[in-house]
Amino acid sequence: MKKCNSLQEVRDEIDVIDQQLVELISERSHLIRQAAAFKDTIEDVKAENRIDDIMQRVRKKAIDLNINPNMISELFQVMINEMVETEIAEFRNSGKF
Repeated sequence: MKKCNSLQEVRDEIDVIDQQLVELISERSHLIRQAAAFKDTIEDVKAENRIDDIMQRVRKKAIDLNINPNMISELFQVMINEMVETEIAEFRNSGKF
């Protein structure tokens, strides 16, 4: 981790990370849209077991990195809920529903 020497430097570093986060979330979203093509039912889209696995994995990673696992869980829950809705829309648009 970089050691910053001023508040402005800290803010600049945070801005870079924020941009990277948005880009990564965008990449994830595009992959989610692709995933709909490989699923046959809305239940496949919802993939509750997969979501449970993701949530366990990100909570463990948060704990390993010494950050609040509840915050990470909440962030991922919002992101996953929105992406599931996007994937359902893609699934319906594909004519499978």
